[in-house]
Amino acid sequence: MTKRDYYEVLGVGRSANEGEIKSAYRKMALTYHPDRNPGDKQAEEKFKEAAEAYAILADPDKRAAYDRFGHAGVGAGQGPAGFDPTIFADFGDILGGLGDFFGFGDLFGGGRRRGGPRRGADLRYDLEISFDESASGTETAIQVPREETCETCHGTGAAEGSGPEICRQCGGHGQLRFQQGFFTVARTCGMCRGTGRVITKPCTSCRGAGRTAKERRITVKVPAGISAGQRLRIVGEGEHGFAGGPPGDLYVVVQVAEHPLFRREGDDLNCEVEVPFPTLALGGTVPVPGINEEHTVDIPAGTQAGSAFRLRGKGMPSVTGRGRGDLFVQMKVSVPRKLTREQRKLVEELARTLKDTKPGPVPRDSDAEKPFFERVRDIFG
Repeated sequence: MTKRDYYEVLGVGRSANEGEIKSAYRKMALTYHPDRNPGDKQAEEKFKEAAEAYAILADPDKRAAYDRFGHAGVGAGQGPAGFDPTIFADFGDILGGLGDFFGFGDLFGGGRRRGGPRRGADLRYDLEISFDESASGTETAIQVPREETCETCHGTGAAEGSGPEICRQCGGHGQLRFQQGFFTVARTCGMCRGTGRVITKPCTSCRGAGRTAKERRITVKVPAGISAGQRLRIVGEGEHGFAGGPPGDLYVVVQVAEHPLFRREGDDLNCEVEVPFPTLALGGTVPVPGINEEHTVDIPAGTQAGSAFRLRGKGMPSVTGRGRGDLFVQMKVSVPRKLTREQRKLVEELARTLKDTKPGPVPRDSDAEKPFFERVRDIFG
């Protein structure tokens, strides 16, 4: 019987990359797997054919030999040509987690026993702080619920005076093996759930789980300059491991409350300050808010509304501890809502004298149409 082209078997082109080949094999394996098609000889043959094709095309050296010499270059005629039974050792990984879903994640001989030490899970905690705390740094205590090693049985899950026993069904291997066609199939033992051990007298404190739910108080140091969304990693403060495995880590995700005046962009701060028209026209000094202190800006005569001033090093501190950002201050005209009769008369007189200043439309491509932050970048670079 003439063997089909391996690329044709998987339905991919000869220029297909490793990911495309793996994806094509995964689809075929899930479709034609014998467990999903019991007694279907045609499906079984297609499954074997796909496995053989993948075993060749997934190996760069074998693929190169096949591309140059065809089936003859990969040992055609010697049993299932080019087929490597060890390909199934990684079958669960190829399925990308679907193997456990369909019940054959540990199906083939490469399955691993689950009874050894395992690392504990990582945990996440969302911490909200104020804007001022993000600027100056803070230290706070949080309560973290997590799974910890049972203090009664010390993680064994067995009652005092007893211990886990070797599983009689699998003999401590954690798997049950049997022959299917030309390769060995292994399934996770249902009695011990792959651990190879069975607890006959469970601990009364953890009911055999080896861990109990507790709440731990942890002190978190938040560095100055931290921004919303940044994470702090606290090593070893996640859930405890299994069977003596190391604990996971705790990731504290920081959320920062908005400030009523400042808008943050990186380490820079932006704010707006209302300035009376006479100050913009004649010049003067304007107080400007800052972080934990107040600054002043000298306004030159004739300053236009919307102008921005840069105060170097007056922004947020860098979370790395090196330097600070800048503070950008935009000037807005402060227009009085009510005028006295005398003030109105003076303003009208001023308006008559400003004959060269006339109202008119602003072109859409002018700087006035740009967002404030973009205009600041254009000005200061």
